[in-house]
Amino acid sequence: MSEFLTVQVGQCGNQIGGAFWPLVLQEYGIGTQTGCISMSQSQHIDPNGRLLDAFQSFFLSSDGISGQNFKTLADLENAKVRARAVCIDMEDSVVAHFRTGQFRHLFDETCLLTNYPGSGNNWAEGFYAHGSEYSEKILNILQRCAEKSDQLHGFLCLFSLGGGTGSGLGSSILTILEDNFPLIERFVTCVYPAGNEDVVTAPYNVALATRELTHHASCVFPVDNKALSDICSRLKSSKDKHGVAGYIAACKPFQDMNSIVVNMLLHLTSGSRFPGSMNVDINEIYNNMVPYPGLHYISSSISPLNGLIDRTDDLFTSAWSRDNQLLKVDPLSGIVLGASLLGRGSISVSDMRRNIDKFQTKVKFVPWSCGDAMKIGLCSVPPPGLASSVLSLINTSNMSSLFKDVSQKFTKLYQRKAHVHHYLQVPGFNEEDFASSLENLHKLEEEYTKLTNIKAQTVPRLQVL
Repeated sequence: MSEFLTVQVGQCGNQIGGAFWPLVLQEYGIGTQTGCISMSQSQHIDPNGRLLDAFQSFFLSSDGISGQNFKTLADLENAKVRARAVCIDMEDSVVAHFRTGQFRHLFDETCLLTNYPGSGNNWAEGFYAHGSEYSEKILNILQRCAEKSDQLHGFLCLFSLGGGTGSGLGSSILTILEDNFPLIERFVTCVYPAGNEDVVTAPYNVALATRELTHHASCVFPVDNKALSDICSRLKSSKDKHGVAGYIAACKPFQDMNSIVVNMLLHLTSGSRFPGSMNVDINEIYNNMVPYPGLHYISSSISPLNGLIDRTDDLFTSAWSRDNQLLKVDPLSGIVLGASLLGRGSISVSDMRRNIDKFQTKVKFVPWSCGDAMKIGLCSVPPPGLASSVLSLINTSNMSSLFKDVSQKFTKLYQRKAHVHHYLQVPGFNEEDFASSLENLHKLEEEYTKLTNIKAQTVPRLQVL
């Protein structure tokens, strides 16, 4: 049994968290009402107690979880169950829902940290000002949560890069985690702006935050608003309202985009929480898919998204589809540094092998992989409402297009020195931060692009003299 501590930072990170916890409860068959659809199924309860082990991955209780029978939110409240969550924002509007909303009994008040008036869409304000002011308090919260864990497996960090608190304070928290918990992996799911955001300084914030992600995260699963928005548009126009599609289509605006990200995270961690014939712990993803330090940006996609798929092979094909990517990057047309296919539910080893063979004919791997650099996982517990699902993770050279786009937007703003004075007036920030963040983007783009030119070397056989 592996335990995860979820660290939600900023407005976006806590909105994703707001969608995360109802869906986690849904996976464990605990009845609740989310405002979208009624969720009360117990199909995943394991008579051997494995569900309770899995439940402890995201929850803890001072009364102990072993032997408990949870069916409703009231059962959780009576057992004093708390989510393994740290919720941080320099405004109170979103975190306030965790204090007063339907799930308020799941959240420990001492793990909720807010401030006023926020970071003003300024990375420097979040990183230097709030990061310095609240570093000790944040560390104390993290240490208390970590001490309540028996087998802390990783930190799941959720934030966006466009604003000030998520990008700035989120980056600062990564350094706190690395300095104080060096042996615990730091997995970041971050939202890149789509380009039509209402934050003028977003290019600065994204570039500065990406520098910190490169240096301090173990693995980054970037998503972008444009890709999520396109998926949601297809789901809402779909006539099939089963499973994930039905849930997303019924949700309120933006909550649907968040729930797509949450489904990816739940699938990503399923092998660490539920039984399976070929389970994969999340740290195995890092070990198998990050060949060089810093090149740890992973493209993700899940299938099915738009209803039930009858044929297993179609499930895999849909997972590789460019339309199902949570980031506007085509992973198959570049060089693949590493890939993982994680199945849930009624997927057999033969299904997996057949589709891996098909996948390997579609892509080009780096020369040293020998054409079979694939990590596979099979978890026997499917997502609620589905018979099976597939998560595709690909570390691709085409990730360079993301950093090229970010650097172009940054340069367009910076060459006029627009809004620079807002950053320079924050103590601790200097113009060298801009230069180093741009240099980091260029280096990432160059390193990923360089992989497309690597050629296989033929080593001649030794001759016996």
